[in-house]
Amino acid sequence: MEQRKQRSWAEPFKIKMVELVKMTSYEDRKAALEAAGYNTFLLRSRDVYIDLLTDSGTSAMSDHQWAGMMLGDEAYAGSENFYHLEETIQKYYGYKYIVPTHQGRAAEHIISQIMIKKGDVIPGNMYFTTTRLHQELAGGIFIDVIIDEAHDPDNEHPFKGDIDLGKLQKVVETYGASRIPYVCVATAVNMAGGQPISLSNLKAVREFTNLHGIPIIHDMTRVAENAYFIKSREPGYADKSISDIVIEICSLTDGATMSAKKDALVNIGGFLALNDYSVFEKARNMVVVYEGLHTYGGLAGRDMEALAIGITESVEENHIRARVGQVLYLGNKLIASGIPIVKPIGSHGVFLNAKKFLPHLTQDMYPAQSLAAAIYLDSGVRTMERGIVSAGRNKETGENNNPNLELVRLTIPRRVYTQAHMDVVAESIEEVYSNRESINGLKMIYEPEYLRFFQARFEKL
Repeated sequence: MEQRKQRSWAEPFKIKMVELVKMTSYEDRKAALEAAGYNTFLLRSRDVYIDLLTDSGTSAMSDHQWAGMMLGDEAYAGSENFYHLEETIQKYYGYKYIVPTHQGRAAEHIISQIMIKKGDVIPGNMYFTTTRLHQELAGGIFIDVIIDEAHDPDNEHPFKGDIDLGKLQKVVETYGASRIPYVCVATAVNMAGGQPISLSNLKAVREFTNLHGIPIIHDMTRVAENAYFIKSREPGYADKSISDIVIEICSLTDGATMSAKKDALVNIGGFLALNDYSVFEKARNMVVVYEGLHTYGGLAGRDMEALAIGITESVEENHIRARVGQVLYLGNKLIASGIPIVKPIGSHGVFLNAKKFLPHLTQDMYPAQSLAAAIYLDSGVRTMERGIVSAGRNKETGENNNPNLELVRLTIPRRVYTQAHMDVVAESIEEVYSNRESINGLKMIYEPEYLRFFQARFEKL
């Protein structure tokens, strides 16, 4: 039987409206980069050609979402849009109780303040910046229990987000289950390169935590993307729908924080989802202090409506296949050109291995930050650092944390760019790679107290 030739594919949408972007010169970009202190977060949006800084809040909403915005019930209390959102979350994620928040880090703050006591330890499958900070501000200590393969960018383990049960057992033996308020499980682990956790591993973690009476709190920001990799990589799930896999993932956890600005395709919004009514009661009370009434939580009614519709669209098979497919397209182009990236390719972006890209720079010369600056200077493509700057400092010693992963993240917004944009990005990185020996390191000249990668400033060495 003749094998069918692989055919091209295109995005499962057509464009109704465009936003014109500025085409900058090298001199424009040089001036902008210097003014931003070589920190891509401090660049002005108008000076960016292709923006791969983040996929958070940068997606394009659908016509249904925009139509839903016109259905905003802006009542201060009891908005109809809240009840639609609540029903949608219960249907697609399965959690019982919902507290809306203006974005994901507000949900992280609330759950941390409720569940963590001073001296507690929180095991998790690799830290995320805001999550860890909220845990620390509540008096807790984060402990990484992700598998070792996740710290090796060249290792092609299909589920590098998996938790090492041996590491988790050691945390319990060392500190005792009573000092572990919950295990933090992220799907599509961001700092590892968008790497998924397998359902077989999550089931084993659930069995272990049940044995010790420890809850699981799910960072579900990119749960649909994780489900896509389970469907395509994990035996027994090829014929399952994305929606069914998502609900199974959530069923193995006790609650979740959600930055809806990623998977759920909105520009603002998040929520805390819980199954324990007593924890929900505390969260519902706390949200009134920090965000707004429990039926809007810092969101307009129209934002909650767009979010409810976005959740529905996020688990559609054609959407998620194209969303992750575009990331795979860019990643495979870079691999074909010999560019060192994190393997296997993750779900929400391609992560350049800055240590291999710039081997002449030591980690204290901020190679990932230097590489992100060089890419912008070449083409106006904005990326972001995920390495020593993001890792911050050790609270006890004040020394820089030195992660194994020194990465530049090319984060692709959903439904925003075409394959041609990905070609431009790939060609820019190939050009920078060919001239990589000319890239000098940076030194930090301003460092804020918290989450320094957002606002730190640098100058060339």
